[in-house]
Amino acid sequence: KWKPNPYAKFLKKAVTIRFDQDVIEYFKGLSQGEGMPYQTLMNLFLRYCKETGLKPKTNWMKNTGPLHI
Repeated sequence: KWKPNPYAKFLKKAVTIRFDQDVIEYFKGLSQGEGMPYQTLMNLFLRYCKETGLKPKTNWMKNTGPLHI
């Protein structure tokens, strides 16, 4: 008899997302100190933002990039 997977809500979804190289290197460096893959650390940080309601300050300034937190 088929039963729904009780862990389905905890499964992660694979996505393609583009990050600037310096952002990837930053999280790779942090992840080495934490002993976890950088993708896991990025997911934890984004989850923290979601759960705490942290929102970026989007100041569109010339030559400085679109996002300042």
